[in-house]
Amino acid sequence: MKAILTITLLVLSNTFMTLAWYGHLKFAEWKWFSKFGLISVILISWGIALFEYCFQVPANRIGFTGNGGPFSLVQLKVIQEVITLVVFMIFSLIAFKTETFRLNHLIGAVFLVLAVYFFFRK
Repeated sequence: MKAILTITLLVLSNTFMTLAWYGHLKFAEWKWFSKFGLISVILISWGIALFEYCFQVPANRIGFTGNGGPFSLVQLKVIQEVITLVVFMIFSLIAFKTETFRLNHLIGAVFLVLAVYFFFRK
């Protein structure tokens, strides 16, 4: 159960972080948002990133073996990175319809799955 909770929290965390890092590029299309300067956009992104930390920190605490969780520190990081890339791919397909994924992206994703396999292999 801790593994599922950890992964769910990491997905939520990465959703907010992706929005904080890249959402402003899409939001710039909105007339009211495009009037904001760089400092305002940074502050808005920090506000969004706060929610990322509200999910990331508990995910790592719950999931870490040192706290009774199922994952080592390295495993937590690998899971987080794979989730980051999956969330980013979904976000970019939904928010930026001009982005396309090609065969090399699929091959890269397969290598990421293999990386996870090797990190979890005993």
